[in-house]
Amino acid sequence: MRLVGSIVICFFFLTACEKTAIDEDVLMKEASPVWAEGRETEMNLNLGFHGVFQADENQEVRLRITASTLYRVFLNGKFVGYGPARAAHGYFRVDEYDLGGHVKPGRNVIAVEVAGYNVNTYYTIDVPSFLQAEVETDGKIELATGTGKGFSAFQITERLQKVERYSYQRPFTEYYRLEEEFDNWRTSEEKPGQTLPLAFQPVVNLLPRNLPFPEFDLVRPLQIYSQGTIGFQKPERYRKDRSLTNISETYKGYRENELEVLPSQFIQEIVNTTTDTLRKPYSANSVLHKNEFVVFDFGINLSGFIGGKISCSEPAKVIFHFDEILTEGDVKPKRRMPDINNQVVYELEPGTWNLETFESYTFKYLKVIVLEGECRVHDIYLREYAYPRNETAMFSSSNEKLNAIYEAAWQTFRQNSVDIFMDCPSRERAGWLCDSYFTAIMEKDFTGESKVAYNFYENYALPDSFAFLPEGMLPMCYPADHYNGNFIPNWAMWFIIQIDDYARRGGDSALVAQLEPRISKLLDYFEKFENEDGLLEKLEKWIFVEWSRANDFVQDVNYPTNMLYSAALERAGVLYQNDAWVKKAGEIKQTILEQSFNGNFFVDNAVRGDDGKLRVTGNTTEVCQYYAFFFNMATPETHPELWRKLTTEFGPNRNEAVTYPDVFRANAFIGNYLRMDILSRYGLQPQLVSEIQDYFFYMAEQTGTLWENMSAHASCNHGFASYLGHVLYRDVLGISPVDYLHKEVTLRFTDIDLAECSGVIPVADEAIELKWKRSGKQISYSVKVPQGYRVNIENNSSSELIQN
Repeated sequence: MRLVGSIVICFFFLTACEKTAIDEDVLMKEASPVWAEGRETEMNLNLGFHGVFQADENQEVRLRITASTLYRVFLNGKFVGYGPARAAHGYFRVDEYDLGGHVKPGRNVIAVEVAGYNVNTYYTIDVPSFLQAEVETDGKIELATGTGKGFSAFQITERLQKVERYSYQRPFTEYYRLEEEFDNWRTSEEKPGQTLPLAFQPVVNLLPRNLPFPEFDLVRPLQIYSQGTIGFQKPERYRKDRSLTNISETYKGYRENELEVLPSQFIQEIVNTTTDTLRKPYSANSVLHKNEFVVFDFGINLSGFIGGKISCSEPAKVIFHFDEILTEGDVKPKRRMPDINNQVVYELEPGTWNLETFESYTFKYLKVIVLEGECRVHDIYLREYAYPRNETAMFSSSNEKLNAIYEAAWQTFRQNSVDIFMDCPSRERAGWLCDSYFTAIMEKDFTGESKVAYNFYENYALPDSFAFLPEGMLPMCYPADHYNGNFIPNWAMWFIIQIDDYARRGGDSALVAQLEPRISKLLDYFEKFENEDGLLEKLEKWIFVEWSRANDFVQDVNYPTNMLYSAALERAGVLYQNDAWVKKAGEIKQTILEQSFNGNFFVDNAVRGDDGKLRVTGNTTEVCQYYAFFFNMATPETHPELWRKLTTEFGPNRNEAVTYPDVFRANAFIGNYLRMDILSRYGLQPQLVSEIQDYFFYMAEQTGTLWENMSAHASCNHGFASYLGHVLYRDVLGISPVDYLHKEVTLRFTDIDLAECSGVIPVADEAIELKWKRSGKQISYSVKVPQGYRVNIENNSSSELIQN
């Protein structure tokens, strides 16, 4: 329906006004969702929306905005914000910006860029494109989409449309052809040329953002790492990612023969012919000729939008190539190729260009390559896209390695929690279950709130059902679209663990209650897979224990999965007062103990033979033992010899070729994190402090963030890993998990090898503060807690406590 007839416009306008009159909490007063007529499902269509409004310096001016898929907004050419925060299918979160302190007297220009991706991803949902936005000045709507008030739209052709996807999990990469004055529309009062007819799009359910806005600070490199020249050499075989080769009806994108450009293949031909390692302080004035490069070092891994000011006197072609670590002293595609397309390309006409990517990327090193022409790099920066740091939160100790790990945990959390809990800010930006269990705990410790957690779990609560999944099953990551029907049954069980933990940490009780039917249907789904012993057998789809050999032993009966199932039933039963679930949990636990433990270790799986009998295998993994202790299948009292082995012969320094070579090593996600919790639970803090450093300091040292695996072959910035901040608060500082429901703080002092430590955990607008210092056989400490909180002391050390 085009916005042409006055009757049509009036109808929508009156509908919006009537809604405003009866709903005081309306999130949009007049605006309706609109898009280019007939193009709302077109892939990677980028539109610019332009509007002009009158304002005075002292007026209250607000912009309310949401969009599908992503937007970026400017006021008089200055960056304002980026969004929206993600929501469930059928729902969109509204961002409201206070522009009052940023408008100029007279006429002001609002420019909104919207990328309508229309592909299924792990990061964004595949729904038709639209923009819904309005500007209000002192209570009067000056601009509003769908009302005829001011917004015009045009296609941003400078960003090429038919390009590759950035990764299998994310939408399209960026490739630009820029001509003179490409961004003048952000400041000009004149409407851009070639405006498009707009059409109304279906009305959507609007939700508040609920969250603080991300930080968009500009960060510049610490140093110029290297410079040199490049040449070209065709590889023996070009590597092609599944995001390029698997395009289909169920995995959307442009096929290879449709692409306008193919940088993922061309980047594999680039090789350095000379390299000078400089490591000199960053200076914003580098001249690059054809086939020259410079590598900028930002000091730590960061996430955000790549920007810079570049001038060229002749047509030029520039590549921003980036990565989290160096490979053989350089930024090379082979570390992550063909997994991820870490390059953005600009074709530039002569002139001076202020460049900034639309999508957020993650890197420590940025390699600027000039393929054609000559360029002067006047400035390079990253505009951060990260959760605002709560300056109250703090940890400091006499051990600098622990301090570095804490800072890495903070950075990892910030970059993975802008609107939901993400696995990584690079390859996927996906809201995975299980990962988010650990990150949600860290949100409470770092911010004093559970706002991201609320949005994350609300997204799972809102839809009536989830397309392409069996009835009762939950998406493994969400918001996302998995048209191939894939899911992780284990992660759905972790969802129950997460909701129980959320409730224990004072989470919204109404949301917890709202999720009970969803959890009940989930448990109904699993019931049909229970065998004659009551154990889950032959589960469907991607059964995931952890990133190790444990994932090779998941059929037919996987015991770690059943340990998780027992724990999920018990947690759900207690949370929702269902005795039948609790009883079943106990029965499953007993069966696991009878079948899985062989007298030495817990075995990972049993297989159903051709004769119909279930036989336990000899497959044994380290992580299976941690599942057993983490989910209380075993304790040091019930399995003392196994506990002795785990605490004295396993850990970060085990040589698995010599020590228990048939017990396959655990990985970071999730075995080593379960190990840390188990050591903490049973009072082995001195050992834990040593292991934390052995496991994780090298990560903090190399990238300033914490990694997906124990090696750097994948993401070096993974949200779950921020949980180390919680471990440091709990096991080094000594603030045990806070009882937010009963307002109790327990301080646990142990004989860790540390001279002093201090830290602060925010609690809403207040905080828990603890500081202690060891001197001889005495520990002097001071503590402050929020009003109404009670302090319990557990002295598990050999020292006398003295309160200051």
